[in-house]
Amino acid sequence: MMGRPWQAPRLLLAILVALVAFTCRARKKTFFSVQEVPSSESYVIATMQFVTEEFNKESDDKYSFRIVRMLKVQKWITDHMEYHVNLEMRRTTCQKLETENCTFQEGELYKQIDCFYTVYVVPWFEKYKILTKNCTNG
Repeated sequence: MMGRPWQAPRLLLAILVALVAFTCRARKKTFFSVQEVPSSESYVIATMQFVTEEFNKESDDKYSFRIVRMLKVQKWITDHMEYHVNLEMRRTTCQKLETENCTFQEGELYKQIDCFYTVYVVPWFEKYKILTKNCTNG
């Protein structure tokens, strides 16, 4: 006994709808954990080194910038880890290629920048990606 000819297309349509629904649901971020963490946490330190290097690479300034302080650090854990960081950076006396003994500029060359970063992090593989960056003159 053969099935009715309209049953196969209905079955395929049902499977397709289920797959689309599953795919859409899988794309939503489910937060397992959001917590404020200390700036002294080792993964935060490594992530902020990456942020500083990337900021200085992209900057047109002749001098390097360095983080003065981190105002707030949140660690978000989903299917990966993200740091959401509010921080202050200041211009140093070191030019771009210099990295040793960099003190902060004073006087006319003083410049402070306030930034918010969201960074995708897989620290055990040293993988970092800046997801959002918003910096303004402080």
